[in-house]
Amino acid sequence: MRPLSQFPLDAKTDIQFVLTDIDDTLTLNGRLPAVAFVAMERLHSAGFKVIPITGRPAGWCDHIARMWHVDAVVGENGAFYFYYDHKNRKMIRRYWKSEKEREADRARLDAIRDKVISEVPGARVAADQAYREADLAIDFCEDVPPLPASEIDKIVAIFEAAGAAAKISSIHVNGWFGDYDKLSMTRLLFREVFYRELDQIKQHVVFIGDSPNDVPMFRFFPHSIGVANIEKFCATIEAKPARVTRLPGGFGFAEVADNLIKANLESAKS
Repeated sequence: MRPLSQFPLDAKTDIQFVLTDIDDTLTLNGRLPAVAFVAMERLHSAGFKVIPITGRPAGWCDHIARMWHVDAVVGENGAFYFYYDHKNRKMIRRYWKSEKEREADRARLDAIRDKVISEVPGARVAADQAYREADLAIDFCEDVPPLPASEIDKIVAIFEAAGAAAKISSIHVNGWFGDYDKLSMTRLLFREVFYRELDQIKQHVVFIGDSPNDVPMFRFFPHSIGVANIEKFCATIEAKPARVTRLPGGFGFAEVADNLIKANLESAKS
């Protein structure tokens, strides 16, 4: 990974979209620092499209799409995107699977939940599970004492043995039934909301993340960036971001925002 300071000016001035994970990318130690929230507003005001791509639940994403300075949000690791049409005061909700399919999946996920809680002492259902529509989130360090890597791997194995996908974030193991991830739903969002094919414009996109569930995005986007705290996962993730910030979490996100806004201003003057 190269430092963010080596991000070429001509590449920065090509960026139009800023995609970002939330936990430990916008947040730090479980809190959203003011500098990160302000950075989103500054990017939005400067003309960038800002889109969180998160494992967090539908209930949170409805709030985020309505009230944050963002242009859409992809949630539950790609189960849906929400786009709030402010002009018409209408929320557009696009799911990968139908409501009937999600209901059938819930019974299977409940069985996995019971097995995980029975077989992995210390694991708990995530506190935000009540607001989820498509996946099961198992907490391994957010509101419980941190579990060792071997126990986290055991949670993943239980999901996969049941035929579910499983991804590790910085705080949860998220599992679901379906062939989607953060990248596949992002493709749909770009096609259906922005009328752009992601493969054709990926050089105009920055993705910022911090953990293993961001790997599909790190692998796809040439201008992927890890905030500094990604270092703890570097030995285990399958694809690393192209660049890394000096600062962790939301402060690293603000560092990226400052770089992009400054590059735009310099380009406008020349």
